[in-house]
Amino acid sequence: MKHLLHSLEASLALSPVGVAVELPDGARLGDANADLRLRFRDRMAVVALAMGEIGNVGAAIVEGRVALEGSMRQLMTAAAALLKQNPTHEGPATGWQRVLLRARSMAAHTLSHDARNIQFHYDLSDDFYALWLDPRRVYSCAYYRTPDMSLAQAQEAKLDHICRKLLLRPGDRFLDIGAGWGGLLLWAAQEYGVDATGITLSRNQHAHVQRLIAERGLQGRVRMQLLDYRELQVEQPFDKIASVGMFEHVGRSQMERYFATVHRLLRPGGLLLNHGITSGGLDNPRLGAGLGDFIERYIFPGGELLHVSAVLHDMARAGLEMVDTENLRPHYARTLWAWSDALEARQDEARSVLVAQHGKERGEKALRAYRLYLAGCALAFERGWTALHQMLAVRPTGHVEDGVLKGAQSDYPFSRAYMYEGPAATH
Repeated sequence: MKHLLHSLEASLALSPVGVAVELPDGARLGDANADLRLRFRDRMAVVALAMGEIGNVGAAIVEGRVALEGSMRQLMTAAAALLKQNPTHEGPATGWQRVLLRARSMAAHTLSHDARNIQFHYDLSDDFYALWLDPRRVYSCAYYRTPDMSLAQAQEAKLDHICRKLLLRPGDRFLDIGAGWGGLLLWAAQEYGVDATGITLSRNQHAHVQRLIAERGLQGRVRMQLLDYRELQVEQPFDKIASVGMFEHVGRSQMERYFATVHRLLRPGGLLLNHGITSGGLDNPRLGAGLGDFIERYIFPGGELLHVSAVLHDMARAGLEMVDTENLRPHYARTLWAWSDALEARQDEARSVLVAQHGKERGEKALRAYRLYLAGCALAFERGWTALHQMLAVRPTGHVEDGVLKGAQSDYPFSRAYMYEGPAATH
């Protein structure tokens, strides 16, 4: 233990921000005058900090075994300095590990498990999410088209960016897989005149969007279904499909089935926009240093990230042709910091909401977990440990004469100019 404490003291001295550490026996390490303070009540959490297992330190904070004082931005700066290695450098899984990972993924992604996992996160509390999301409650990476945009403006820019990429036109049959609180679904209907269908597994989100549809008089043109994507059956395929922030929940073992389902739901020549988080590492099954374990336990049970190359492989195997891919990684870092800063500014309100709905112990733990999750994910996107890709794909018609260019076989014009022509539809 003495050797570990010497190592920890040396690491603390190299941190760009001062850190004061109080050990369970009252001994102190680091900068005694620092604003960032960690009081340890558990020796194993001290060991985790010394070993650079910052995700496990985060778990100890959530469980109340470490008391935290200081800002999330200071904490993340210190956390990055205390890591022993890049958390994507865990190395590839062995043959048996791959078999085990696939078996676990298959067990975790049944219809009932996926519904339970989605509700664990998204049904925590609508009032809580409303405190730190934008007014439309768009819970995915924003698009800062210009550097001076606010979060709300950047979220509208993202919604419009997706609609433009999909070439949405009045009357298009549009499907939003994992429609959340309805931001994209309603934007596409109101700004582009599409006939819109959304699906979700979140009861809270389903009820919220149903209310918005009624309030805006969109019945008959917009509908929201409480349904797993695997269960959606339609008589007529959709012209355009978007999946935003959803396929992270699909699971490695289900990815081929997911894209095969999208292929079935999309008409020949139609467009798919798949927007989601991807792994920054090629081979690591999850982030190391305890970070992936933290997310699995407290935030997104069942979530699995794949490298963009693996996603495109499964997309192609399903018969979908990728025609454009855009990496928005720094945009998500800025989005997450905006969410984190908003939650930090309204901590007292957030605590009151969560405690009122879930009781003191669970409410306090949830707040600590979300504070760490939002700031920690901002750090991960800044450092390139995770990424965010928008993948635009088509279902080719098989007829070389279809499309604006011979061989296009789809609605896609094989030019990116259309995505940026004319004024954006932001308010």
